[in-house]
Amino acid sequence: MYIIAGLGNPSKQYEGTRHNVGFDTIDYLAEKYQIPSSGLKHKALYGKGVIAGKKVLLVKPMTYMNLSGESVAELVSYYKANPDDELIVIYDDINLEPGSIRIRKKGSAGGHNGIKSIIGCTGTQNFKRIRIGVGEKPKGWDLADFVLGRFSKEDRKLVDEAIEHAADALKMILQDDINGAMNQYNRKMPDPHKDDAEGNFVI
Repeated sequence: MYIIAGLGNPSKQYEGTRHNVGFDTIDYLAEKYQIPSSGLKHKALYGKGVIAGKKVLLVKPMTYMNLSGESVAELVSYYKANPDDELIVIYDDINLEPGSIRIRKKGSAGGHNGIKSIIGCTGTQNFKRIRIGVGEKPKGWDLADFVLGRFSKEDRKLVDEAIEHAADALKMILQDDINGAMNQYNRKMPDPHKDDAEGNFVI
């Protein structure tokens, strides 16, 4: 059983915010693979299904971002999952442009409080993760205000495309091809805000 956890904040006021792209990805996966919600358990909304021939648990922790690890650790324990092999976390990254994703086999929290909580509660940082770019915080902005804000129409379109790419990357990971997913998706994406003299994207 693979636990696929998308991070975000519960309640309607946070829907569509930068910090909730993990939730958005879980919703997209649930619709794409017709995985119905099974309700609330272990402080998370969850649904059981199959992706790429593998049994999965799609999870949205309802603990708020900073306490995501409480829910994820409970699920790991209940399902006797090995987080190093069977946990995949999807979340926002302000160090990536909207439209970009990055796949990692393991790593530090990188300043993300949700990941910091998961590492602290599970006792490992060796779980796989898919990071979805939400763009860099503008100078002078408060970080919380930025990540809890919503995308421009242009950036929302790019992020929706990135969520589709994240779903495709997840399928590859579940097919034991994380290296292939990294090779395909960890390349630098064009910056949509920077064009060359002929109007083409500059990479």
